[in-house]
Amino acid sequence: MVDGERIAFESVNDALRDVFNNVSWIEEASLHGSDFKDISLKEMHIIAAISMYEKARASEVARTVHLTPSAMSSAIDKLVQKGYVQRRRSEADRRVVKLALTHRGRVVYRAHAAFHRNMTHWLIDSLSDHDAQVVEAAIMHLQDYVQNLNQSIK
Repeated sequence: MVDGERIAFESVNDALRDVFNNVSWIEEASLHGSDFKDISLKEMHIIAAISMYEKARASEVARTVHLTPSAMSSAIDKLVQKGYVQRRRSEADRRVVKLALTHRGRVVYRAHAAFHRNMTHWLIDSLSDHDAQVVEAAIMHLQDYVQNLNQSIK
């Protein structure tokens, strides 16, 4: 790597780390300063994985948020107790239990989704069309890399 490339690399590396750390901190602080201070960021991501109107199986959600089945069961128990999630038996197969968000769960889901949409709108709206396409391509490339890492860890 030549000096210019090293400077660009270090700058991007520092910025990515800073963005990741700050977004996580802001999400956590926003939860604690809201009507939803009774849930953690990890629980918020479980709620997001369950999603708005889908009825997901606990095993599917566990895979999405990288939890073991027993840890998922414990987390869901807490979210049910707090009034964010409910368990429902499948109409097609009564042995299957699906997860769904309660009204309170849907409210916090929408607030969390709006946080991420606002950040994305700010970024995209501040760029030219060409630069927005470059950023999109770079982020999709990074997403592919992270998904490949994820697959290699499993």
